[in-house]
Amino acid sequence: MSQRTETPVSGLTGQRNDPSFGNVYDELVWRGLVYVSTDESELRDLLAGSPITFYCGFDPTAASLHLGNLVQLLTMRRLQLAGHRPLGLVGGSTGLVGDPRPTAERTMNTKETVAEWVGYLQGQVQKFLDFEGDSAARMVNNLDWTGPMSVIDFLRDVGKYFRVGTMVKKETVAKRLNSDEGISYTEFSYQILQGMDYLELHRQYGCVLQTGGSDQWGNLTSGTELVRKVEGTSVHAIGTPLITNSDGTKFGKSEGNAVWLDATMTSPYAMFQFWLNTADDDVASRLRVFTFRTRAEIEELERATIERPHQRAAQRALAFDVTSLVHGVDATEKVIAASAALFGQGDLGSLDLGTLEAATAELESVVIGQDGRGIVDLLVSTGLSTSNSAARRTVAEGGAYVNNEKITDPDHVVPADALLHGRYLLVRRGKRNLAVADAGH
Repeated sequence: MSQRTETPVSGLTGQRNDPSFGNVYDELVWRGLVYVSTDESELRDLLAGSPITFYCGFDPTAASLHLGNLVQLLTMRRLQLAGHRPLGLVGGSTGLVGDPRPTAERTMNTKETVAEWVGYLQGQVQKFLDFEGDSAARMVNNLDWTGPMSVIDFLRDVGKYFRVGTMVKKETVAKRLNSDEGISYTEFSYQILQGMDYLELHRQYGCVLQTGGSDQWGNLTSGTELVRKVEGTSVHAIGTPLITNSDGTKFGKSEGNAVWLDATMTSPYAMFQFWLNTADDDVASRLRVFTFRTRAEIEELERATIERPHQRAAQRALAFDVTSLVHGVDATEKVIAASAALFGQGDLGSLDLGTLEAATAELESVVIGQDGRGIVDLLVSTGLSTSNSAARRTVAEGGAYVNNEKITDPDHVVPADALLHGRYLLVRRGKRNLAVADAGH
């Protein structure tokens, strides 16, 4: 099975929970991370006492986790920093079945694809947890205990504890049952599989808490109920809220696509820009959920947003912190250098090819030949000027730049050795109007 190399995020090692909170549960509440839970008083006491073992599960339905999963990863990290022991579960078996969606059946992936994705997701989860020390994390895969189980054992030992009347009342199941699509027995049984995970982890590791999104609450309580019925023990669950934008739109999309944690699927530059574009009304809540900044630091950034919104200090802090958590500080600093270089405040030639391509991905791009490198041709072909005469006027007025070099001669032809990485030219008109000319391989 092929597996991508995942580098631990160095920015996590120095993080600590906010010392102004006496209990990590109170900090989770302040950060807006508790939308629904089992008994609040018992949970607060549990998390304030001796270290416990808890888990969160991630299904390999894609080759990468996304920003919605990041909420869970950082919640796990906060609990671990408070001294509790995380189990990171990647669902090798539940990924083969698929959690029911509200609208239609999932497309089943092959066993080989799911196994490959399990490896990818395990690498991503491992970046956010510490696997040494008293609160060391552990990775688990539910295929290890469901794979050897026969259908008869599954029905007799687990299925008998579930009541169909209760199962059909789960929100997603109810929606599907009332739709034209309906729901297959395969997806209907998903909640039994997830409940069995909690029982198995409780038996093996003494796990007493599961975290997950509030849209998973029915599945989370399937586990708490199964443990109660089989073991006679009360265990707990926390459902984090689904993150939405202040205008009611869905969070976590950029240009209509999910923002992935894998750098090959969403580049560090695109990740940074996503957070930098956060609306003023959303930035404080994003800082609470997605960063480890203290309450005092976040409140100061809130004041800055109100008093000096044009400086976008909170957005810059958010973009730096989250991109560093996901991709590392070095990658984030490259992104910042690239952003500055695009507008003449840095050295374009120092940018590696991947960073340059990511930084210019959203710009207008044209392919040029050997004869298309005259400054007037470049301005017109990239759409920065509407005509040759307009392009000449831009040059004469000192507003034409190639690779941040001002061009003052309208007959200037850019030499081949000026091509960035032997291929690209960054063309600029004035301070803010940019385009890319691509000379090909």
